[in-house]
Amino acid sequence: MSKIVMLVDDSLTVRQVMRFAFEHADYTVIEAADGMAALEALDGRKISAIVCDIDMPKLDGLSFLKAMREKRDYRFTPVVMLTTESRPQRKQQAKESGATAWATKPCPPSDLVDLVNRLTV
Repeated sequence: MSKIVMLVDDSLTVRQVMRFAFEHADYTVIEAADGMAALEALDGRKISAIVCDIDMPKLDGLSFLKAMREKRDYRFTPVVMLTTESRPQRKQQAKESGATAWATKPCPPSDLVDLVNRLTV
């Protein structure tokens, strides 16, 4: 059984590039264009990790992360925040909201897959 990764980003291009990299690494991929769609996709199935942008319409990444952490099935799911943000206070907010790791765009897809692999061992 392959691992499942959820990719949450409002950029279709970013999701496509990440999808290709994760599928090449034998992950099953779930995509969501914003935090609201991502919350709706959390249906109880086991998700190995989530890669999430911060700045998105409808529901931003930090709000999604807080709401996701309230769900019993996803309380301990590793979450990598993938964003153009690099301010230390945003990183701290993400950490306080429950982020497991942080990656700054642009991030080579192979590096992101490696990071997720380390978090899901």
